[in-house]
Amino acid sequence: MNHLAHLFLSRQSDKMMVGNFIADGVKGKKYLGFHDEIARGILMHRAIDTFTDSSEIVRNSKQYFKNRYGLFAGVIVDVFYDHFLASNWNRYADAPLEEFAARAYGIFESYLPVMPVRYQHMLPYMKKENWLLNYGNLDGIRRTLHGMSRRIPNHPGIENATDELIGHYDQLHDDFTRYFPSLENHVAPWTNTR
Repeated sequence: MNHLAHLFLSRQSDKMMVGNFIADGVKGKKYLGFHDEIARGILMHRAIDTFTDSSEIVRNSKQYFKNRYGLFAGVIVDVFYDHFLASNWNRYADAPLEEFAARAYGIFESYLPVMPVRYQHMLPYMKKENWLLNYGNLDGIRRTLHGMSRRIPNHPGIENATDELIGHYDQLHDDFTRYFPSLENHVAPWTNTR
């Protein structure tokens, strides 16, 4: 799961959304230096990643990308799953994606001082390019993968993976549709929503 899914799954709490957003930049036990609810969001993010990595359905999705992209197959599937969440947003959420994205950016701006520097620098670009909303269209996915390819050394051309998404769109969408409800159930104890 990439940014959108992590944020959606923690949407009941602003602080947990912040924790989910910054989690990849908080290593080891450094989460203990954050407010309890932000720390809980960081741990929730890790639980989402662990559950996702252990899913047979997600492993099936990764197989479409393993030969060409190797270890980056998981990153690609995470981005594509965010695409399926965004493009089917009304199926999962009550408020429009545009409202959710605006809310998330506003929350992040108010918590900017507590974020790792990497996220402080990333947020203006994320907001300007409206990453969360743009996961819903293929051009947005292309831009996301292109941006990742610039930041990741020795990547195997991940900016071109959108072609495989198009080629396996129905199968990947089916995988996401089968997987996401199980993820929602898995994280329910973190958010007390189910």
